[in-house]
Amino acid sequence: FIYDAFKKMIKLSEYYPINYYYKVDYPTLFSCACLAPEADNNTFFNETTMTTTHWLLSNTTDMFYNSSLNWSTLSKKQCVKHGGSLTGSSCKYVPDIALMSFILFFGTYTCSMTLKKFKTSRYFPTTVRKLISDFAIILSILLFCGVDALVGVDTPKLLVPSEFKPTSPHRGWFVPPFGGNPWWVYLAAALPALLVTILIFMDQQITGVIVNRKENKLKKGAGYHLDLFWVAVLMALCSFMGLPWYVAATVISIAHIDSLKMETETSAPGELPKFLGVREQRVTGTLVFILTGVSVFMAPILKFIPMPVLYGVFLYMGVASLNGVQFMDRLKLLLMPAKHQPDFIYLRHVPLRRVHLFTFIQVLCLALLWILKSTVAAIIFPVMILALVAVRKAMDYLFSQKDLSYLDDVIPEKDKKKKEDEKKKKKKKASGVDSDNEDSDYNSYPDKVPTVKIPMDFMEQEPFLRDTKPSDQEKSFHFTERHTTC
Repeated sequence: FIYDAFKKMIKLSEYYPINYYYKVDYPTLFSCACLAPEADNNTFFNETTMTTTHWLLSNTTDMFYNSSLNWSTLSKKQCVKHGGSLTGSSCKYVPDIALMSFILFFGTYTCSMTLKKFKTSRYFPTTVRKLISDFAIILSILLFCGVDALVGVDTPKLLVPSEFKPTSPHRGWFVPPFGGNPWWVYLAAALPALLVTILIFMDQQITGVIVNRKENKLKKGAGYHLDLFWVAVLMALCSFMGLPWYVAATVISIAHIDSLKMETETSAPGELPKFLGVREQRVTGTLVFILTGVSVFMAPILKFIPMPVLYGVFLYMGVASLNGVQFMDRLKLLLMPAKHQPDFIYLRHVPLRRVHLFTFIQVLCLALLWILKSTVAAIIFPVMILALVAVRKAMDYLFSQKDLSYLDDVIPEKDKKKKEDEKKKKKKKASGVDSDNEDSDYNSYPDKVPTVKIPMDFMEQEPFLRDTKPSDQEKSFHFTERHTTC
């Protein structure tokens, strides 16, 4: 999501480039005009052209129509449509669109991140803060759609179909599986089908494992086989209709889980709310897909949403899904001095050099997969995903099982750290009790120590807070000796 968001914004800036050579003092040097096509280029006077009656009538009509046009008032699209030519130093530059697009892009991302964290703010009641945090993305989209409409720059908008029909006009809803392809294509399709099956299985199951991990505190069982069965049925149906395949999207699924988290409503000032679990229900999933289908009929409204705003939402979803990922935490450790590093559980038991070595191997594997995916050899990408299993198995020879148990374990980081802290507290309490018992063994006092009773009249005669003479000290010593066995 992060990569695609920036990639699309860079392409947008290339399509609407900024004129870096523009100077405010010379605005008259930058202009763009539409010129009528020259008469020499008109095919009406070309002798090699077949002069049929239909051709003569159509070209004669176009010639008189073009001669009656006011070329200086035509727009860029109209000029190109009628065969005109654009001349001028500013014909290729639209600086406002690229600049405004980046403002909408980063503004939507920043606003979404800020409003999402508004739940822990000190302003407004708890209900208002929670409401703003839950609808952070929708509020950000509405806000920057309003900014775009207020400024009035012609930024690229969301392209939505005006009617419900197949994209290609050359086919219907049903695609014949045995069309005009030769017979050997059906046999050769088995190999790429196997690779796609591996990729879909990995994508679906990995997302399911991430959603059902222990730290989410889900109570209902995971339906891995049931989910995979329905994915297979829907993929077969989509194939016959020529629709795109889909599986459980990792980023969207994590965002869905985060939106359903339950936390304590009351907490001490400055204390973060405690995570209680996830609301496990089917209402939100059903409504999401219903609204997705209804969006086909909402084209008059959706066409006003700028594409940079949507790219900003994609960037937010990608960044938000990286929170709590150990790989990202270990990447940050590369830039942190030892004294500023957080108290991670693996830093307590694994040397820092071993942690960096494990991170380097992961970065290397990620880079290789990324390069492979960007080349023509991307068809073997699922096989390389399976090859990571062998890489993980080879790490047993580089790292001890103790190190791997902390660097690559199923148990979440928070749970392991919490258990270890509890063990330390119990050990401290036990050691404190043992030290008290040892001190009591050396105690020579009897079980019942008699109390010392000093009369008030004696306190008035011999105050303890003033300097006393040797004779007075002797008297006070004899007095206490009569009242205690010490």
